[in-house]
Amino acid sequence: MINVTKTFFPPIAEYTFQVQRAYTNEWLTNRGELVRELEEKLTDYLKLDVAKMFITNNGTIPLQIALKLLGGGGEIITTPFSYVATTAAIVWENCTPIFVDIHPEFLTIDETKIEAAITDKTTCILATHVFGNPCNIEEIERIAKKHNLKVIYDAAHSFAVQYKGKSVFEYGDVSTCSFHATKLFHTGEGGAVFCKDPELYRKIYYSHNFGHNGPVDFFGLGINGKISELHAAMGLAVFPYMDEILAGRKDVVDFYNTNLDFTTLAKMKLRDGTDWNYSYYPVMFESEAALLKIQKALNEAQIFPRRYFYPSLNRVNYVESQEMAISESIASRILCLPLYLSLEKNDLERIVEIINFVQ
Repeated sequence: MINVTKTFFPPIAEYTFQVQRAYTNEWLTNRGELVRELEEKLTDYLKLDVAKMFITNNGTIPLQIALKLLGGGGEIITTPFSYVATTAAIVWENCTPIFVDIHPEFLTIDETKIEAAITDKTTCILATHVFGNPCNIEEIERIAKKHNLKVIYDAAHSFAVQYKGKSVFEYGDVSTCSFHATKLFHTGEGGAVFCKDPELYRKIYYSHNFGHNGPVDFFGLGINGKISELHAAMGLAVFPYMDEILAGRKDVVDFYNTNLDFTTLAKMKLRDGTDWNYSYYPVMFESEAALLKIQKALNEAQIFPRRYFYPSLNRVNYVESQEMAISESIASRILCLPLYLSLEKNDLERIVEIINFVQ
């Protein structure tokens, strides 16, 4: 069976070596040695210049904390084309998602439509770097400054992405990432938050630890967003293989690019200045019927791509429905093909053969 992705498992001896360190330290949580070491390694690997970061227990908690601190219960301009966590975090923090449609090629929020959605209740723009493809960062920053809004980036898919020579995590007031097991770098479950402003960083930091200021004092309201040493151990075991993982995923992407018949398929367009991370391989069909036909044929061959992201988030049942013609169209026609390091060439050939033949 070939799934859309496959978790990278480092050699068990290398994971258990890291776990043994936690046992030796007798320290499993509350920012132990392994968590701090992983943060240092990631900061260096990502070539972070001024951004401060720390890792968390998942990629959604940083969004919720950022919205708690910056959203003010107001309207959050956001994209309808993302994983459901983006919209769920807004609603969970008692804010109101105001959807803006997406660009049909880049698949990120259409920056030309943002200003028309701004009202006196707007507090933030929460945009997603879709499949690791950066938003129009410069224009979003210009709009945010003009209207005194905060910018939060859901960069869950963007590990190792560089935009115009620096980490994509350095943009926005807050940027977040996911280290879920399906991501190219992972800690089993985990995530990270990035923030340049020292005072905002301090607030986010204490917010992820119940608001603690030492063992008996509190800065303010907080939640439990801490990651454990056991999860950090997985990250430390995965980390040495990042170059191999990225190179292997690039090989899969190159194979698809070279061998798929794009007569009736379309690819996502990468924004200029992007050094991409090969995180997903989405293809867009001419219609939902065409997608379902290909999906059925692949499933019958025990190949399971996935419909990222379906449905368009403006249609989930806990938001006020707003028509988003482009997002709804793309969501109905887009399919992410299998992509992971250990995907064999003969399996890739089967996938491509089925798609090209059934079309």
